[in-house]
Amino acid sequence: MNTQAFDEALNRHYAPGDVWARIVERLRAAGHDPAQLTRDVAAQFDEFHGGGRESTRALARFAGLTPGLRVLDIGCGIGGPARTLAAEFGADVTGIDLTREFVHAATQLSARLGMSAETRFIHGSALALPLAAGSVDVVWSQNMLMNIPDKAQFASEVARVLRPGGLFAFEAVVLGVGEPHYPAFWAATPALSFLVTADALRGTLTAAGLEENRWLDNTAQVVAVAHKRLAAAGKEGPKLDIGTLVPEQVGDKMRNGLRNNEEGRTLAVQGIFVRRA
Repeated sequence: MNTQAFDEALNRHYAPGDVWARIVERLRAAGHDPAQLTRDVAAQFDEFHGGGRESTRALARFAGLTPGLRVLDIGCGIGGPARTLAAEFGADVTGIDLTREFVHAATQLSARLGMSAETRFIHGSALALPLAAGSVDVVWSQNMLMNIPDKAQFASEVARVLRPGGLFAFEAVVLGVGEPHYPAFWAATPALSFLVTADALRGTLTAAGLEENRWLDNTAQVVAVAHKRLAAAGKEGPKLDIGTLVPEQVGDKMRNGLRNNEEGRTLAVQGIFVRRA
């Protein structure tokens, strides 16, 4: 699959239809005015990754983030983590995502939450970041490495845009034992899935000049959140949840994600790496 075909396939997987229109429709159905949003309302659906907003907070604490840092969020989705980092940790965040519909929705949500000054979003590739060398203090990434076929190029780009001593803070799904069940949130079929083992990922990052600082297996926490999401998804009536963004096979993806982690076919990890001088 060539680069353009891959990009288009990924956009179809993550954002079929009009994402912003779907968000507005779901908000209104749940009794919320899209022009009068709060972060707590948005957090019910805008943290796309497995652990939700608490996982973003945990990763930020794990990384030791302090106010005033310039953060690049790669694979920013619709901007939930960026807004959490800005509002709760004092970061100035640029988000980048390959999915155009996500970038549009992220921009719309930040505008309605009064957060356009501290969060901004651009369309682009993680393999060719449109930023100057050494221009950010922290590169941030949550649950997008599974869609990166060339992880060596990704790691090289992360190291390039980080200042010396800057941090790469991420969480990701990595390969455990056995073939994962599909469809999953990151891929409906194996064709869009590029899982690697934890050791392979660590080796790739180290080879790019990123030194491991901390590592955590947080599969148990992600499993706990998945159980809560499944229980909430089964309730009747309009609701704001991950289905706001994922209109296709959402139940199957939720169940397979949980099953993969519980069976050890995948693991959820968080890592902090430092850009060597």
